[in-house]
Amino acid sequence: MKKKALVFTLGLLLLNLSVFAEDGDPELTSGQLMNYVGYGAIIFTLLLFVIAMLVLLRTFKVMTKVLMGAKAYKAMLVDEAAEKEAKKAARKKEKGSWALRFMSLKPMSEEHTLVMEHSYDGINELNNATPKWFMYLFYGSMLFAAGYLLNYHVFHFGQLQYEEYKTEVALADKAKAAWLAKSANQVDEKTVKLTTDAAVLASGKAIFTERCSPCHGDHAQGVVGPNLTDDYWLHGNKINDVFKTIKYGVSAKGMPTWEKQLSPKQIADVANYVKSLHGSNPANPKEPQGEKMAEVVDKGEPAKTAMVIRK
Repeated sequence: MKKKALVFTLGLLLLNLSVFAEDGDPELTSGQLMNYVGYGAIIFTLLLFVIAMLVLLRTFKVMTKVLMGAKAYKAMLVDEAAEKEAKKAARKKEKGSWALRFMSLKPMSEEHTLVMEHSYDGINELNNATPKWFMYLFYGSMLFAAGYLLNYHVFHFGQLQYEEYKTEVALADKAKAAWLAKSANQVDEKTVKLTTDAAVLASGKAIFTERCSPCHGDHAQGVVGPNLTDDYWLHGNKINDVFKTIKYGVSAKGMPTWEKQLSPKQIADVANYVKSLHGSNPANPKEPQGEKMAEVVDKGEPAKTAMVIRK
């Protein structure tokens, strides 16, 4: 049965190696395959060593039987069995508490059997066995260490600390991006901010070209709608005013409302792009419409707006 179990274990090992080496695994490189082959060779060698030890043990038993003779060998086995039964019966008769059994100690009545030969200053030392709980814990820690080594350093089923760190950072980046996208879509005409961020302006330009250019021209020079690059504005030139105009539209002038077609972030991007076109002086601009509003920017001060009524 032992040999069959070993052969079965070896077969499972080879099957796992073949699964690891499948061409369909994109993450398995040639170097990793060589590592798995090396691990398989080590485990196979250990299995052979165990088999050899079992064969030697069997050989020693046969040689002992031959040297002692069949009757003497059988008598020895009977004596060993009787001794085991006697020890078992003695343990059953033992009246020690569960604490003594847990600590692998003997009752006080049997303490004299544990006294060691040497003594110092009238003090004797007892030859107590190592507690069973300690041995269980010791062997359990060895098994845990072996499993940890195989899991994290041999087969790499689990992630090491640095790999866990990278995974957590990637998850945090995704959560941050989701939060930023959500917070960006919470902007309105009261909270929108003027920015010159290249990504924002690129996004606004793409939306403007697709949605706004038919009325305002490819360069915002004005077609049906007004010129958006000069100093004249119909509904205010602050970023909040531009955002509000895009969001709610101007039905009297044929300006549609984009509130339901564009997200708040997209509207903010378009508003910032429109603000970035001020003073670009495109070709063939439409005549000025509205009131002249000049932007004045002082050093260290935010942009201020001065209104000049058109004469």
